[in-house]
Amino acid sequence: MAFRALFSFLLLFPGVSFAEENGIFKGDSLAPMGLVEAFQNIPQGSIVVLGENHGFKVHQTQHIAVLDTLRSLGHKVSVGLEFFTYTDQSLVEDYRAGRLSEADFLTAIRWGSPSYDFYRAQALYPNLGEGASTWALNAPRALTSKVAKTGLNSLSPEDAALLPPNFTLGRESYRQRFLGMMPHLPSPEAGERYFAAQSIWDDTMAWRAEQFVATHPGQTLVIVVGEFHVQYGGGLPDRLRARLPHTKVVTLSQINSYGLSATELQNEMRPSNEYGPRADLLWVAADKGPVQ
Repeated sequence: MAFRALFSFLLLFPGVSFAEENGIFKGDSLAPMGLVEAFQNIPQGSIVVLGENHGFKVHQTQHIAVLDTLRSLGHKVSVGLEFFTYTDQSLVEDYRAGRLSEADFLTAIRWGSPSYDFYRAQALYPNLGEGASTWALNAPRALTSKVAKTGLNSLSPEDAALLPPNFTLGRESYRQRFLGMMPHLPSPEAGERYFAAQSIWDDTMAWRAEQFVATHPGQTLVIVVGEFHVQYGGGLPDRLRARLPHTKVVTLSQINSYGLSATELQNEMRPSNEYGPRADLLWVAADKGPVQ
């Protein structure tokens, strides 16, 4: 198999070899791992951050596999979703409890895309009487949109009250990667505004996780979020560790191998010389594209 040669990486990682092109790997050594092995030493009450390509079916399947595995290992598991705004938490609770129909819920939260079919299983992940919950994590869209367009200094006192306490911009290495992903910005000032909005997403989600840990002691929170927020630790993981220094944070980056050459996949997986490992765990799988 051609990919078996790829996963030998002997020049980069002496002694490391891989049996399959898809599966779970340690982020630093790229050693292959089973699903239970990957999570068996994570203490209860941890935060597990799952990066994803929004709407990719294989990633949904892997979300549920992680949740099921943690449950099988004795964790009481709750789910945190980037796509739900924290000001809508009461609507999320009403929907989960069956007090609000799905159609009314989606209308109330102004759901857009991708298809909600992709997130239903995660949002309604069964707690089987465990007292687990679904946690709305993100900042209000109106807030981040305003910052992206006109900057932090344009916020009214009412707007600023929606920011997480002690809000902090992402670290410099994260800023550099973020701006590098946006080569067609109209101006450097626009890049700084967009990065401030990105930082609001990250720090708000970390603040909401901080609230979850305070109110749900011993529960493990699994956060589903876009890939860039997770990669190389500079976004959400960095803010989580700053706000929750005594809580274990584990990151998993999901890599779509569909259509990638051996070299391209190697570049996606291997640690960066500048930024280090992409995540604590990597899950490689192929998916042709998002659910419509």
